[in-house]
Amino acid sequence: MKKYDVGLVLSGGAARGLAHLGVLKALEEKGLKPGIISGVSAGAIAGAFYCDGFAPEEILNIYIGKNLFDLVQITIPHTGLFKLSGMKKVLNKYLRAKRFEDLRIPLVVTATSLNKGEAVYFREGDLADAILASSAVPVLFEAQVINNVEYIDGGITDNLPLTPIIHDCVKTIGVYVNHSGYQESVTGLANIAERAFHLAIAKDIENQKSHFDIFIEPIDIANYGFFDLKNGHDLFRIGYETAIKMIEESD
Repeated sequence: MKKYDVGLVLSGGAARGLAHLGVLKALEEKGLKPGIISGVSAGAIAGAFYCDGFAPEEILNIYIGKNLFDLVQITIPHTGLFKLSGMKKVLNKYLRAKRFEDLRIPLVVTATSLNKGEAVYFREGDLADAILASSAVPVLFEAQVINNVEYIDGGITDNLPLTPIIHDCVKTIGVYVNHSGYQESVTGLANIAERAFHLAIAKDIENQKSHFDIFIEPIDIANYGFFDLKNGHDLFRIGYETAIKMIEESD
């Protein structure tokens, strides 16, 4: 017997992950509140706050108006150009749950073991550490060390982590906020690194879509920058409107 009626999978996508929050609001309104969430990078962040009992609008208000340099600290290159120190402060300040076991809704966070070169699915232990590991875009952000193992962004090995929950759910919903449409100009080291990374992890998306009962991909999101948190309300709206449309079409 399946444990959960609805399993939700949230992709990475940096600031575009704010669209996940609009999707979560739409799912609630349509009676599709997830019983478990599997997330990676930005999806892990959104999922963690939601599973901790925050409403989608509350999560948006935590991040709205911030920028990349509110969340990171420049460092002497070792395993990355920036430390995720600001992000860690935000997680420690706002998350009530400190461990996976304390969450109201079960959560799975995907990271990539730099040592083994494979996806690792965190379900227990320190919550903030797993989220930071899942969000450590290679070269851009410093690798995170957990139990003497170095971890980088989970999107490298599984940017739509359905695998850890697929057998536990009656219905699965995938949300992909990394649509990589045409960009007129990509400048700056951070933007180039992020763009290259997301293009690389998008290669399997067409095949992955077919494994979900409902697949939500906000196309208009391609017009927004990966570090553009100031447009959070627009991203939220796009996620919400796209989700409502896709849910209604699936009925």
